[in-house]
Amino acid sequence: MRQRRVSFWWLWLVPSLAWAAPNPRLVLPEFSALAQKATESVNITLDPSLLAMAGRFLDGNDPQDAATKEVLKGLQGIYVRSYTFDQDAAYLQSDIDAVRNQLSPPAWNRLLETHSRKSHTDVDIFIMLDKNQAIGLALIASEPRQFTIVNIVGAIDLDKLHRLEGQFGIPKLDVDLKTAAPGPKK
Repeated sequence: MRQRRVSFWWLWLVPSLAWAAPNPRLVLPEFSALAQKATESVNITLDPSLLAMAGRFLDGNDPQDAATKEVLKGLQGIYVRSYTFDQDAAYLQSDIDAVRNQLSPPAWNRLLETHSRKSHTDVDIFIMLDKNQAIGLALIASEPRQFTIVNIVGAIDLDKLHRLEGQFGIPKLDVDLKTAAPGPKK
């Protein structure tokens, strides 16, 4: 009799696990060996408590700071890894592929993809949706001497997200997410 209850328990548990929402937080490598070779490195990990603390430093009377505070309200984390090197090919594509391999459908959808053969630059932006709400965003930008990975976790308002560009280590891309095309740099 007890054996049947255990079997019944697993039948109830397995479907509930299958319906669990995927985690929008990426597993980012330490990149410690690359950090030692880099001329500049940025490693930012802002979890919910650190985001709340960062929000307290913003001036609510300043319109730009107030707008940034509004965007931060729904976020659960900002994670940035960025490395600049003094020579080409200082990092391997496989260094980035460990992150890129996590960004596969159906959990993640590509929002933007730009590649330039001339300058050897690539920018990819992925989004994770849950019930038509953005709950995760990932950006991978690479050049011969630099790469940046940004992972934003939480309720993301894409119309307001651009207000975080240039802050908290998030690069200023001047990308219009509505048209998914790069815009001119300001």
